[in-house]
Amino acid sequence: MPIIKPVSDLRNYSEVLKNIKSGSPVYLTKNGRGRYVILDMEDYEKKEAAIRLITELEKGRISGEKEGWHALEEVRKEISSNN
Repeated sequence: MPIIKPVSDLRNYSEVLKNIKSGSPVYLTKNGRGRYVILDMEDYEKKEAAIRLITELEKGRISGEKEGWHALEEVRKEISSNN
């Protein structure tokens, strides 16, 4: 169940921070609408890592489409010869 609080609760921020746990962000509303999210640092770092991974995978897909794809055996040979 998501934790949703009005942004005005930040006046007593220590109480809001007590509710933040890994896998359980606190959503803050302003004028009754979702506005901010407070995440546990571990969750934030996981999300950032996932975004970086997806970005790199997309770069690889674009490169493969532009420059051509390599067969798995070619890649294995290249990796073996570099070791």
